[in-house]
Amino acid sequence: MKQRTVAVVSAGLSQPSATRLLADQLAAGVVAQAEEQGVAVTIQLIELRDLAHDIANHLLTGFPPAPLKEALRQVAAADALIAVTPIFTASYSGLFKSFFDVLDRDALLDKPVLIAATAGTARHSLALDHALRPMFAYLRAVVLPTAVFAASDDWGADSSDGLLRTRVTRAAAELSRELDRRDPAPPADPFALTTSFEDLLKAQ
Repeated sequence: MKQRTVAVVSAGLSQPSATRLLADQLAAGVVAQAEEQGVAVTIQLIELRDLAHDIANHLLTGFPPAPLKEALRQVAAADALIAVTPIFTASYSGLFKSFFDVLDRDALLDKPVLIAATAGTARHSLALDHALRPMFAYLRAVVLPTAVFAASDDWGADSSDGLLRTRVTRAAAELSRELDRRDPAPPADPFALTTSFEDLLKAQ
């Protein structure tokens, strides 16, 4: 069975939060559907609420404290990413954006990313396409076609067998297919030569 790792970034501020709930549903959906395709998925959950002070310190000093450094490493090393944010003032939260501001600019290169968001009203749903999708495109990630939005009204009966569940299932299926068809990148060799001996001799 293939082994894959998915980092799940949740930017919910409250405990419990709808953002974390949506992140958990997406992660569970990916695990279940990937297993049907012969892929074993390990989920690494990153709660940005717990890293808020570390992120601010990193922005000010340029040095990540140990817990944040580990979270950044997990995102960079993962085979795919699920990113979920609450929507404030028609865009992603400041905490969510700040985390990706301190992430290495090549960490998401060609990495499949499932984007999702929560808000009090469906009027904020367009933020997925006018805020989140462009940000991850700028980071050169592969953003999946299906984005998942959950408003407060979605957490009733609909969350278990209606439109939200349908969107979660469809997005999870897209990510599980990406995990199945992609081979994990081999670890970089820190001692590998990036310039041939011939080119080195020519430079003398």
